[in-house]
Amino acid sequence: MSKQFLTDSKALPFCKGCGHTGVAQNTERALQQLGYDPLDVIFVTDIGCHGIIDKNLVSHTVHGLHGRSVAIAGGIAAGLPKDSNKKVIVFIGDGGATIGMQHLMIAAHHNFSMTVIVHNNMLYGMTGGQPSEFTPEGFNTPTTPHRSSAGAIDICKVAEAAGAAYVSRIFGIGNFTAELAEAFSQPGFSLVEVMELCTSYGLKSNPGMKLKNLIEEAEIEFIKYTNETKKSSELPDYEGHRLSLITDQLVIPQEYTADSTHKISILLAGSAGEGTQSAAEFLARTAMLSGLHVTRKSHVPVTVGVGFSASEVIISKEPIYYTGSSKPDYILITSKDGLEYAMPRLTNGYKSIVYMDATLQTPETASEIHIIPMREKVGARNAALLSVFKLVTDSRMLSMESMISAYSQHKLAAKLPIDTFLDQLT
Repeated sequence: MSKQFLTDSKALPFCKGCGHTGVAQNTERALQQLGYDPLDVIFVTDIGCHGIIDKNLVSHTVHGLHGRSVAIAGGIAAGLPKDSNKKVIVFIGDGGATIGMQHLMIAAHHNFSMTVIVHNNMLYGMTGGQPSEFTPEGFNTPTTPHRSSAGAIDICKVAEAAGAAYVSRIFGIGNFTAELAEAFSQPGFSLVEVMELCTSYGLKSNPGMKLKNLIEEAEIEFIKYTNETKKSSELPDYEGHRLSLITDQLVIPQEYTADSTHKISILLAGSAGEGTQSAAEFLARTAMLSGLHVTRKSHVPVTVGVGFSASEVIISKEPIYYTGSSKPDYILITSKDGLEYAMPRLTNGYKSIVYMDATLQTPETASEIHIIPMREKVGARNAALLSVFKLVTDSRMLSMESMISAYSQHKLAAKLPIDTFLDQLT
């Protein structure tokens, strides 16, 4: 049988005797048997030895982060039309399935139309042979020469309990094309656990061990489970977030014109809870009302509610294909947290125009500094917004009419009249 899903020119990249080779070859045969075209199959691979198969796959291929391939595949499956003839297949190891078990359970629970093939060689083969949560009692690894009696998690039972439409555990030696073809043909979520041995770490840590004997001694059962309800051809549509985030609610039609003819980058730097992100959004909306292209990139610490809050806005008449700028034209600093965040850009030798609150100590910089008592005039929570009004008024990059219109749509408009800011511009 000629290859359609695997390259002809390259040998498979696995160690000699590795069970991953058998999974790849049997997947090839199963997909051909079912009549799939390579362009109708989407493989999502995980981090691990199995994941180096990517370069040998002749199909759509996505390489995920460790343990996250099921989540990526779930997004792909949820986004495909209900009547799609596409097939989503996940290759993941027992290590990746250990790390991403919640993703796997949720995909089964929502019955995403996909097949997960767990390459279970009972250890982390890529990182030195450490045990996974699928390592059975009595199976030694380089880091656990005397395996804990805790035993292995039964991923088939987990997937079954989560609501998978089809689950099976198979022997990963020889021809198991029919078993994979059966799984691939199921509507909804299917999982196949393929039992293997790692020839580099598994056999060396367990001299003379045979996979068949290990399975018998660990009392691992070869099973097949089918949920007839979930197999129904009338599977309900996924009710989660399927719609595009680009909706008509985000389209801002042009109402004004702008005199700006060149690209302008602005860094707003302040403190959490003081309206920095809101002010950046206001600036972006004003520019869009004026028919300009805008990008916005926000920065906050992990704690979100404390520390700095910064946002980088780029405005241009031409399309912008990136976000952020290490050399902003303008820097608006409204707090000590913001000053600390902005310091690398103030000391890089680039001459920005800086609007800084009067409470802050002026740093040594080549930039042009303008001291403004923003916090004193309108309070800490409104200082960032005042800095935007001041910037636009001084630079004339946007019209005052567009500012007034954008402010009427701002959440503050119902609480603070626009004169709160306009009166401070003279």
